[in-house]
Formats: sequence, structure tokens, C-alpha cells
Amino acid sequence: MLDRKVAPPVQPLASVTLPAADVFSLPNGARLHVLHNDAQPIIRLEVALRAGKWHDPSPGVSLLTARMLLEGTRTRTARQIADEIAFYGASLECEQGFDRATLTLYCLSRHLENLLPLVAEVIAAPTFPTVELELLKSRSIQNMRVERQKTSYRASERFAQNLYGPEHPYGIAFNEELFGQVDREAVALFHQSHYQLASSEIFLCGAVDIGQQNLVSEVLGTPVSSAGMASLVRASPNPNLPTDYVVVPDSSQASLRIGRLWPTLTHPDTHALQVLIKVLGGYFGSRLMKNIREDKGFTYGIYASISSRENANSLIIGTDVNAASTAAAVGEIHHELKRLQQELIPIDELQTVKNYMAGKFANELGTVFEQCDKYKNIVFLNLPHTYYSDFLAQVAEVDAAKLQNLANQHLAPATMTEVIAGPR
Repeated sequence: MLDRKVAPPVQPLASVTLPAADVFSLPNGARLHVLHNDAQPIIRLEVALRAGKWHDPSPGVSLLTARMLLEGTRTRTARQIADEIAFYGASLECEQGFDRATLTLYCLSRHLENLLPLVAEVIAAPTFPTVELELLKSRSIQNMRVERQKTSYRASERFAQNLYGPEHPYGIAFNEELFGQVDREAVALFHQSHYQLASSEIFLCGAVDIGQQNLVSEVLGTPVSSAGMASLVRASPNPNLPTDYVVVPDSSQASLRIGRLWPTLTHPDTHALQVLIKVLGGYFGSRLMKNIREDKGFTYGIYASISSRENANSLIIGTDVNAASTAAAVGEIHHELKRLQQELIPIDELQTVKNYMAGKFANELGTVFEQCDKYKNIVFLNLPHTYYSDFLAQVAEVDAAKLQNLANQHLAPATMTEVIAGPR
């Protein structure tokens, strides 16, 4: 009979190697990355352009440009675009990120040929109709007013401002007045400068045959004239500031954001640092969860995570607590940071975290799309090609003494930027 009081045995995970991508330089200068997998007759096509928030000439322009791509082209209205995508049972979206904007198509492999001309036209020939632009601006402003009533949003917004600096692309806050002033000309100019396929990275993964690969190269790789991207001067990250309090009237809870700038993923201790943050607050059994959720009952959940972007990394500890418990919660977070500096992590706890990380890593490689997501990190963050194959070995090798040393280097409470958003 199965004894459910005894955990099943844990089997060590063998080394994992990501599938190799075939990389092609297209005639227009773009790079095409192809990952083949015939498990299902599905294809994902992603076109990543240097058109994220980092490249904003003024707040909101990159966001509006990305969201307006599907609102009409030279030969199709927004309704016609949506109807064509629906007819083939496909999905087409454009998302603006901090560093890049990404147009993503999901479709059955046999429909790629029919949908590629639409994808090319959406990228190259949007019309940015004024009526739709004004409606989008109005909806976005209304949504932001709702978000800013939440302590969690206000804390995250101020944390980014204080961590990076209020003029840094990662730290600029939403400005309703400036956002409302963005006009069609600004959007069209940003599109002309930054939606150039010549500077894009194109990822094609799934059930791809050589004919489809060549078709993507032909449709998205044709040389075109290019307006150069503007050279932008950026502010340096902000130095750490004392605890900042954002007043959100009539709120019954407070949101905490504590963290600092963090070493890049190319740092020689990057995998060991990930183990350290997992122990602190990176999974349900972490120290922050056990202390602040299970023992103290201050919150339903608390996390510590590393945010990796192309131009900066950061450590973020975040939670929402009852307003009356704010000071006690901050004190317990400091306590857990100091414990990692002063005490060695017990062997059994460290082994549990290593097992969790290995299992989660394997689970994140279950589909070709997930494998492609890992591969994109290598491309965008300039990681060594052995980054993920080294992950398991380096996580398995790290010991408690190494982690204590890293905690003393990177987790001192005095080096943290702290923000609390809550009632007066």
C-alpha cells in the first residue's frame, strides 16, 4: 500500500541540452532562427524588433505604435485583419516590451503560406487611423486610472522610478498628459524608424519544412530602404534611496517592493545567485513564504525574483500585507536577508531547492515553444551558448558556504531600495 506520508524518491536529472537552432542571415540584414519539431502541426512565428520602451522618444509612443499595428493597413481594415486571422483559426498579436516589440503568429503549419503576406503588411504598412488611435489612448488612460488605485501598481511604479531613475527608460512612470498628446505623426515616425525588418530577429519554430522556411526568408527578408534609428542618450541608474512611502487613500492593505540592481546573467556566479534567491523567496516553500505567510500570517503570498532585461537586471521582493502589519513585514524581510548572511543554509533545505530548480527547469522545456523561449534569452541577453547546459551542473555543485558569501556581497538590507504603498 502507498504510504502518502513518505515522499517519492527523487531521481537526479541528467544534463539537458537545448535543441540547436538553424540561423540564417537574410538579404535585408535580419536573422532567421529556426527550431524544428514535428510533434504537432503548429507553427509559431515571432518577429522581434528594437521598438520597446527603451527606445521611446517620448512616453507612450512605443506602446501606442505596437497596439495600433492591427488597427488597419493599406489594403485591410482592422475588421478584415481580424476576420482573416479568425478564418484560419490563427492568432496574431503585437506586444510592446521594455526592450523590444514582438509580433507573434500562431497557426497550423498548412496555413502559414496564406498568412505570411498579412504578417508582412501589418509590419510594413500600418495606417494608424486617427479615430482608432484616439479611442486607444482614451481606453489606456482609463485603464491606468483604475490601476493607479491599486497599492500593488503604485508600489511597483515608484520602485522602478527609485531603482533606475525617473528619466531612465525602465523607470519612467506613465504620464497621462504626455500620453494624451501623442499624435498619429509621432506614432508613424516611430514606426518608420524602429519597425525595420533589417534590425529584427525572426524566430520560426514548430512543424517547419524547408519550403516554409524559404518562404519566410523570401517574404520577410526582402531588402528595403531603411530610416536609421535615432541615437538616444539614457540616464544612469539611480542610487539606492531610503524607504519611500506612497500614499493610497482608503486602502486597507499595503504593498511592499524591496530590491536592488543585480548582476547580469553573464556573471560567473549567475546560477549560484539564482539558487540563493530561490532559497529566499523563489518557490512556495521558501524562507519568506514560511516566515511571513505561514508563521506570521501577514500575507497570502510573497516572492523574490530576478528580472532580466537587455540593459539591466534587478532583484525584486514583493508582497501585499494588511496595512497594520507593514512595519513588522519589512522587519521580517530584513531578518531573512540577514539570516542568509549570518547562517549557513542547512544541507536538506539546500538539496530541496536544488531538486525543485532541476525539476522546474525540465518542465519548462516540454514544448518547442518553451525551448524557443529559452533560446531567445540567449540571443537577446548575449548569453553563452552553454548557459542552459551549464545550469544543472552549476546548481548541483554550489554549496552553503558559497551562498553565504554571495549573500554578504548582494543581500545587505542597507543596499536595498524600498517602497511601501498604502494608506496614510
